[in-house]
Amino acid sequence: MITKKKSACSLLLLLLIHVLVASTGVINGETINPAALVPSTTKLEYHGGPLLTGPPAVNVYLLWYGSFSPQHKLAVSDFFASFHSATPGSVSAWWRTVEAYRDARRAPVSGTVSLAAQASDPGCSLGKTLRRAHVASLARDAIAKKRLFPLDDDGGLYLVLTAPDVAVERFCMSSCGFHDSVAVSGRKVVFGHVGDPAAQCPGLCAWPYAVPTYGPPGAVPLVAPNGVGVDGMVMNVAAVLAGSATNPFGNGYFQGDALAPLEAATACAGMFGDGAYPGYPGKLMTDPRTRASFNVYGARGRRFLLPAMWDPLSLTCKKRLPVYQYHESELKSLLPRAEGRNIFSKTGATALCFGSGR
Repeated sequence: MITKKKSACSLLLLLLIHVLVASTGVINGETINPAALVPSTTKLEYHGGPLLTGPPAVNVYLLWYGSFSPQHKLAVSDFFASFHSATPGSVSAWWRTVEAYRDARRAPVSGTVSLAAQASDPGCSLGKTLRRAHVASLARDAIAKKRLFPLDDDGGLYLVLTAPDVAVERFCMSSCGFHDSVAVSGRKVVFGHVGDPAAQCPGLCAWPYAVPTYGPPGAVPLVAPNGVGVDGMVMNVAAVLAGSATNPFGNGYFQGDALAPLEAATACAGMFGDGAYPGYPGKLMTDPRTRASFNVYGARGRRFLLPAMWDPLSLTCKKRLPVYQYHESELKSLLPRAEGRNIFSKTGATALCFGSGR
């Protein structure tokens, strides 16, 4: 039996409205401060339920549904491999925010994420138009029938990733992804879905790498380091992952209606860097060669854009720190990934801004 649904992008409509308003800076002919549009009353309450606190890592099981290029799969795999780097400005540093989320026993969410296994369904066994119940069936059958994955109800997330030509209920309408739970052999496991938004809704589910369909004229999207579809998918995988870890069964940390909650990442929708406000993602790093924008470093020289997360200690969305606020010794390991450029120069410090995740 499927439990209550949880959208990874429940603020899509609100975010789109804010993009339109903030891009002009005017309401009823009056100039406004865009930062004043950001809600200041967000507080995720703990509802007493379990979190993904163990084993040592949140184990992710990926089911690729539909046709994906090897390059696409490699980029997503590199994202998960990036959780094992301890350098400032890395994916693992971003994840440290969730360690402040604790359950009733005061146990924290697992401090890292591991890609435990992958499987593919290139032929789309359930067709190319899926309801959310079909996504639950794919996850359940991958465990119980096809034996593609082990039963992991302690700290596992079974994530179904759909190709650009696969339509999923509510995807690109009120959701860029979701997570839920389903019973398998009498035990509840957490599953989720994220689709490739490149063809269906890049302006909604891959912003700021694409312009909203009904956005203001003249808006220019940022350059995606790995491609619009890949980077849109990664940022939404990150949001689903954070929500799954901190609210896996609908009674963890969230604000609002349990059927459409604000969670760790969706509470900070549209925020990626310092100074973010609706319609502006915040200060980001820019690759001088490709002009691609990003806010964290990943494995194998990858760059990614990950959403801000709500911090239960400061009760705010985690802000990003300018690169010069780190000690030079902390940043030396980033130099090879930065193509050897001097990130300590005045010019570099102006162009490179990222968050520590702490």
